[in-house]
Amino acid sequence: EQAIGAIDQHARGNLIVERGVLRRMRDSLRLCGRHLDLVLVGFENHVVVWLFGQAVVGFLGVLGVEPMFGFAFQPRGQLPLNVFEPRYLAMVDTALAGPRLIGMIQPRDDTSATSLKPPLTQAGCAGKITAFQETEDGRYLITLSGICRFRVARELDAVTPYRQITADYTPYANDLAVLNDPQLPRERLLTALKAYLTRRDLKADWDSAATAPPEALVNALAMLCPFEPAEKQALLEAPGWQERVDTLIALLELSGAESTGGKSMN
Repeated sequence: EQAIGAIDQHARGNLIVERGVLRRMRDSLRLCGRHLDLVLVGFENHVVVWLFGQAVVGFLGVLGVEPMFGFAFQPRGQLPLNVFEPRYLAMVDTALAGPRLIGMIQPRDDTSATSLKPPLTQAGCAGKITAFQETEDGRYLITLSGICRFRVARELDAVTPYRQITADYTPYANDLAVLNDPQLPRERLLTALKAYLTRRDLKADWDSAATAPPEALVNALAMLCPFEPAEKQALLEAPGWQERVDTLIALLELSGAESTGGKSMN
């Protein structure tokens, strides 16, 4: 009981916690007298316990997914969605009745126009519905807040109109931890970004780019820059913060694609 209280107190100070999870698991959670470094909680009925920097309790979960070619959602990113297809309206209804989680994932290729079930990539990102509005014509206007990346353990033979997978969050459970003072070579990043946008005749809010928090800036660029789908997937699957930053800067610096005309990223 004392150990559970310590876990709960530590987790509440760092993460969004479903407190009931710890209560339901108090009979099965065993610390074995070892030092507890971190507990990550954020998914109903699941917990990840970190002992000496290692995940010793992994977690899986059934997740409805929306395939979206050319877009890779990022942890702690913000994604506004205009939902109007009946299958995705049903998916949102199901999510709202539970933990409010939806998975965003890329298909392996752009065959959505010719295939009702294009093959999926192996990694995506779960987001929580943090804003919801229903319009008079029956559409849903929602905002997803990125929570944690996942790997597809398997796709379910679902009877729902939308696709469902068993998501394995364990490889990316560090997404649930708060980044403390993330390091960002902002000057190098912005120099590479200016050259990248200039080649495409794109514009940006440079004042915001110069002052935005490091993670918010990197996530926004990873999601909004017109990288190739495989490049966006590489950003998504980067193991950690530093790898994501390095990949983003490399893509900006190495890109030599032709200009696409006068668009704006604002």
